[in-house]
Amino acid sequence: MTRPILALTTGEPAGIGPELALAVARDWQQLDATVVAVGDPDLLAERAQRLGWPIELDVLVPGDALPAPINGRLTVWPASLATPSKAGHLDPANAGYVLETLDIAIDACQRGIADAMVTAPLHKGAIIEGGYPGFTGHTEYLRDACGVEEVVMMLATERTSRPLRVALATTHLPLSQVAGAITEAGLTRVARILAEELTRRFGIVSPRILVCGLNPHAGEDGHLGREELEVITPTLNRLREDGLDLVGPLPADTLFTPRHLDHADAVLAMYHDQGLPVLKYAGFGQAANITLGLGMVRTSVDHGTALDLAGSGLADVGSLRVALQVARQMTARVH
Repeated sequence: MTRPILALTTGEPAGIGPELALAVARDWQQLDATVVAVGDPDLLAERAQRLGWPIELDVLVPGDALPAPINGRLTVWPASLATPSKAGHLDPANAGYVLETLDIAIDACQRGIADAMVTAPLHKGAIIEGGYPGFTGHTEYLRDACGVEEVVMMLATERTSRPLRVALATTHLPLSQVAGAITEAGLTRVARILAEELTRRFGIVSPRILVCGLNPHAGEDGHLGREELEVITPTLNRLREDGLDLVGPLPADTLFTPRHLDHADAVLAMYHDQGLPVLKYAGFGQAANITLGLGMVRTSVDHGTALDLAGSGLADVGSLRVALQVARQMTARVH
């Protein structure tokens, strides 16, 4: 295949995103892809100067011919900050800029200029305070921008004896809203997308998916909650009739043990903090966040903006390297 083009959005300008992009450019580590940063060239140049990193920028527009990766050079598709940014200091005035970088990458993927997008962390609070009160995160923004009804958030790491992949039935919701959000229709869409994308993007012919219960002990036959009896189990049974290999609902406190995980391709957790703490304990800093069901490839880091580290040069670039590598591998499956 030809070398894929990965559009890397640089995220919250006051966070570590800009320097993560610069750090990758210092040593491409034989990544078999062409990476283009999407962000403000002046911000990137200022951050490189602050860190003492001799990075040269090639500022182009989407569609221009791209140079091959060279250590110490970073290609940039530009967007302009609304106001100068200081490392470690949020300014909601730049909320629109952060979203513009996403829009540039999305458009490049949809037009076939880029093969995938990889995102550095953004700060939800700064975007909300900057005039976008309905913003809940990358995942939901990408879903709406791509015009799809449902997407699936999945994190993956290979820092375990077998690749650990954890997908979510619900994403960024207050805990008080989770039970009401788990419906037959929603769970059906999520399970189908997960199974289809594991086959299409990861080459797993008949993926085996473990499904968490919502309640302690998966509801204890209705004594600790009835969602398993009334929604989750009937939905899984219907999906099994259609050929999906689903195990559960299983108690989440025992599902994440080798006895179960050694025979599974993915886990479907009911909510954010049910599944992700386990995965991040196992592989934090070496995991990728993946959005399934967009019709294009999108991966991200497994961490936040780390404002306290911004501008120090101490941020760990490991998760970004994993996200870039996973994006490259996923594009290879469909080329």
